[in-house]
Amino acid sequence: MNNNYYNIKLFVMLGLFAAGANAADINAGKAKAAVCQGCHGSAGVSSSPLWPSLAGQGAIYIESQLNKFKSGQRENEVMKPIAAGLSEADMQNLAAYYASLSGKSAGGGLDAILIAQGKEKAGMCLGCHGNNAQGTGMVPKLAGQQPQYLAKQLADFKKGARKASQMNAMAQSLSDDDIKALAAYLGSL
Repeated sequence: MNNNYYNIKLFVMLGLFAAGANAADINAGKAKAAVCQGCHGSAGVSSSPLWPSLAGQGAIYIESQLNKFKSGQRENEVMKPIAAGLSEADMQNLAAYYASLSGKSAGGGLDAILIAQGKEKAGMCLGCHGNNAQGTGMVPKLAGQQPQYLAKQLADFKKGARKASQMNAMAQSLSDDDIKALAAYLGSL
């Protein structure tokens, strides 16, 4: 029995060391992120309406999206070749780096009336994306994203060009005006 105790203790310690060896390296992610800065911003905050901000996005979500770009499950002509060259460790490191950064609102200069209309409709989003649209685990952070980017993603979900069963179904109920309002509100956060 005493021997079993030591074997279990050794097994647990080896498991902890192995888990530590696989831990993401934020500094390695920062170095790897140099190629990402042109679209996603130097601190992960995009100034372009075409590209999402990655700062403060959940690591699990970022890693899953990189894997989807790499496998072709999610299509994007810019991201596919970039993701194809990433190892699992690279993806984990990039995800940890971007998750460690603080995001900011895209909100300056947005239409206050549109924001108010979006706030009225946002309850349908906040159930999954969190009370402040900060994201949770595999569900992305929407707060502070560029409104044009958000509107494009919602339109793509509605058309089925981007696939995620819950989002495809949810987007079907949105009018073009709803999409603009939601994008303005979420970008203002």
